[in-house]
Amino acid sequence: MKKAVSIIFLFWIVLLSDVFANTVNIDFFTRFNDEYLEKYILEALENNHELKQANYRTEQFRQNVRQQLAYELPSLSVSSNYLGAHFPRRDYNFFIKQNSYILPFQASYEPDFLLKNRDKTRSSKKMYEAMLQNKKGVYISLLTDVASGYVNILLFDYLLQKQREIIGNKAKNYDFNTRKFKYGIIDLVSLNNSNKDIETEKIIYENLLKQLKTTLYNFSVLIGESPYCALELKRGKLKDFEYQGTIPEAVSSDLIYERPDIVEIEKKLKSAKIDITVAKKDFFPSFNLNGAIVFDTAGMGNFFSWESSFAYLIAGLTQDIFKGGAKIANLKYKKARYMELFEEYKQADLNAFKEINNALNLIKQDKLSEKNSIVQINLETKNLKASNNKLKRGTISTMDYLNDKTALNQKEQLRAIAKASRLVDYFTLYKALGGQL
Repeated sequence: MKKAVSIIFLFWIVLLSDVFANTVNIDFFTRFNDEYLEKYILEALENNHELKQANYRTEQFRQNVRQQLAYELPSLSVSSNYLGAHFPRRDYNFFIKQNSYILPFQASYEPDFLLKNRDKTRSSKKMYEAMLQNKKGVYISLLTDVASGYVNILLFDYLLQKQREIIGNKAKNYDFNTRKFKYGIIDLVSLNNSNKDIETEKIIYENLLKQLKTTLYNFSVLIGESPYCALELKRGKLKDFEYQGTIPEAVSSDLIYERPDIVEIEKKLKSAKIDITVAKKDFFPSFNLNGAIVFDTAGMGNFFSWESSFAYLIAGLTQDIFKGGAKIANLKYKKARYMELFEEYKQADLNAFKEINNALNLIKQDKLSEKNSIVQINLETKNLKASNNKLKRGTISTMDYLNDKTALNQKEQLRAIAKASRLVDYFTLYKALGGQL
């Protein structure tokens, strides 16, 4: 099963490498020693509807480029017409049929001397390239969300397991307190407090279960599955889930400029700059060529012959004299749009530095938290071992031993939370670097 999933996963890597030139780096998700994560990422790539929307949105811009390119080429049209007309006869040597058929072929072309149409095509290409980067960003966000959601599912599974052990310990303590109450060793308040401890832990358990179900429902939507099947999703275990690689403590600042959001705005800036050039060229006159050849059956000649046809060619310049300041307003609009994108680019640049630094800092701090929690677990494990020896010697009660066992369970929960946070931080860094991890 795992081998088959890995083969399919490699196929997707090859497929996406043609689209994004290996910049998405979905191979990153094969380094966590978990076949189910790879399986769910494949399902998300296949079924996620937001991803499909991004694909269709990109296709729209691709077709827009082709549409704009068509405006650089001559246009040719033909129409079929019936002509019914009455002409006064003043010269009997002149003959025109009153009922005839006309077939005109018309051609028009605007020579692009100023390269205005070429610039429009270049601008649309830049927008298409921007949408490709937008699509890449959607891919990266989806992969990050799937991986983060999967880790949270593993975390809640583990927390629920430990919470059940804690509830079991509290239940055993309550049984002992019930016996003590019967023999008058403790009062009713102590017995009720013991019962209250159980109910408190049950509330924690129910909250964890609620969060697990919510995470499963959200996760099922990400991978394109029905939420009705969410509770049946298979998964691994948190203790086996670990990154089989090295996370850098620092990254090159050059990687920021390969983030899809940064590249997307760069492409939009280039498109906006070209649009300003086009707006300036609108002030110049346009040169147009129009021609037609019309075949008809009104004359004496045969159809498609020179005797029964006429043709014309018109060439001329067109210059707007007054348009109410529309062209000036359009130029100012394009310049304002360019400055807006320029400010957006500078803000995105700052956000990129912030997100990467935050991700690196979170990884560092969560590693320290996990390290400290491991130290605490080791100490609690030693305490529990010592308590077990005391229990065998009869120097402590079973309730004291169960309390120490509960303390260990709680420290194990804290360690699991720290580990899950660190793993999610890896995915956050992956996203912040635009997949370059």
